[in-house]
Amino acid sequence: MSRGMHGRLRRALWLVPLAAVHLALLFPGFFAPYDFAEQNRDFPFVAPTRLHCVDAAGAFHLRPFVYALKTDDVSSVVQEDTSRIFPLRFFITGSRYSVLGHWHARLHLFGVERPGRLWLFGTDDFGRDVFSRMLFGGRISVCAGILGAAIALFAGASLGVLAGFYGRGTDAALMRLVELFLALPWLYLLLAVRAILPLRIRTIDAFLLLVAVTGLIGWARPARLVRGMVLSARERGFVLAARSMCASDWHILRRHILPQTYATLLTIAVLLVPQFILAEVTLSFLGLGVSEPIPSWGNLLAQLQSYRVLTSYWWMYLPAATLVMLFLLYHRASSALEKRATQVSV
Repeated sequence: MSRGMHGRLRRALWLVPLAAVHLALLFPGFFAPYDFAEQNRDFPFVAPTRLHCVDAAGAFHLRPFVYALKTDDVSSVVQEDTSRIFPLRFFITGSRYSVLGHWHARLHLFGVERPGRLWLFGTDDFGRDVFSRMLFGGRISVCAGILGAAIALFAGASLGVLAGFYGRGTDAALMRLVELFLALPWLYLLLAVRAILPLRIRTIDAFLLLVAVTGLIGWARPARLVRGMVLSARERGFVLAARSMCASDWHILRRHILPQTYATLLTIAVLLVPQFILAEVTLSFLGLGVSEPIPSWGNLLAQLQSYRVLTSYWWMYLPAATLVMLFLLYHRASSALEKRATQVSV
């Protein structure tokens, strides 16, 4: 295997875990063992369930299992009941969920038979499974980031092409607008726009609002990058030759200029998505985004505002750790795409 092919394969491998995460977030009902709203009021703030392969009698079990849970009558501490075990099973029937909003199913990737409980990331104050809520909440947060990035890229690319291709007054006016948006602190602007709207709005309206606002705020940087690429491309020989043959502006843009921006736009998209995910998380954390009972990573982390939760229940940090890992995957993917775009341009 050549060195170049080995490098491309190594960069492609970094996209596998990123794709796996997005697949899990696209179908959270299948990968989550429970419904995000299912409550177990008798088990608030229970630590993550431990999987066992050796039971209390010392016997080895090939299939991992969990013990039943019981609450101590004196201390109210949740303990394992070693007299009852529940094996881990795959493709198990459980709570009903929606698939892409059109179909319903009950098949889950893994779980245990009731009354056993498998809480991989523990439970929150209502006894809800944090792992399941993290998957369902990630679908909203990541979707908001992707849609916001798509809006920003479409607006930025369109205005950047106009500024770079036609130049003169159009270029001057659009670049002054770009400089204005780049100078504005996007987080404070986001908070200001959300603050002037009603606090109590429907979840779907809050989600669409977040997507629209983040997308319209983040268009300036892609516009400036695309404008620079178009300015360079429009002076190249093949573009001048196309003009001499009376090719239309649309033909020149579609066949000669826009294809040169695709790799850069893809790299920018991978950089913008985590920024917009963070914007949604920030607003929901502050109570200005998606609100309960619908989960998002922001309102999952909002429980850490309580000092008791912050100091006593370490598993409530796990959604934040997952968010950091996702950002690192995006960063690595953007680096791989940037290297690929540089090699293509060379």
